Amino acid sequence: MTPHQPKPLAARILSDLAVMTVIGVILGLIGPLGSFEDPLPLRLIVWTGFAWIGYALYAPIDTMAVRLAPKLQLPAWGLRIAGVCLASLPMAVVVYLLPAMGRGREWPGLESAITHYLYVVMVGGLITLANLLVQRALAQPAVVAVASSEAKLEPTPAAIAPPPYPPAPPAPMRFLDRLPPELGTDLIALEMEDHYVRAHTALGSELVLLRMRDAVAELGGIEGAQVHRSWWVARGAVADVKREGRNIRLLLDNGIEAPVSRANVTPLKEAGWF
Repeated sequence: MTPHQPKPLAARILSDLAVMTVIGVILGLIGPLGSFEDPLPLRLIVWTGFAWIGYALYAPIDTMAVRLAPKLQLPAWGLRIAGVCLASLPMAVVVYLLPAMGRGREWPGLESAITHYLYVVMVGGLITLANLLVQRALAQPAVVAVASSEAKLEPTPAAIAPPPYPPAPPAPMRFLDRLPPELGTDLIALEMEDHYVRAHTALGSELVLLRMRDAVAELGGIEGAQVHRSWWVARGAVADVKREGRNIRLLLDNGIEAPVSRANVTPLKEAGWF
């Protein structure tokens, strides 16, 4: 059974926005935090706006943290905390001003502003954590229940007639077969993102739930090298080499940069990469 593959980005965003719209409408009908006295149309606009803006600010935090962590050599959880604190600045302004809807509202004092901001940080952090846990849960292939139900239906070994000849081993899966057809087969690089591998091709990129070493093992005849713990690069995709002191980065055909670990500098240099 092949690993679960995430939805395409556009489909995932539309699905998430639909969910946020439903949440915003429900909150607008309930009217929490003293908003029930406001007119119903205003409540629906305000709470749906909160849901959409909150999604736009907090949803990218986990992806950005995972992508930047190996480049900045910082822990992903620290970048998530920093992302929540940063995203909460505009969100705090929106939460304070949006209910006024053009009627004007005086800016709070410093103490009230800090208290308001910390409240938004706390809520934003809980939303980010919940989103992270949901995404991780959805990424795991739901095979346990299926396997157990199938096991009940399997006949006992004694009831299985031996095959007339040994079954042929399954053909090894090629990594490119895991990608949607619209991305083509011109693979440029693989980038590790937490439990995923992001495949970069000439036509775009896609996340695949697979370990880097397993993905590299499925590349077969594609010429390339794992230039960093988190990066594999196709040999023909290197457009230029950037040097910053002892740090070396490969500029690829699609404009992204792949870091080269210091342990790989000499082997790649001897192989003629730069």
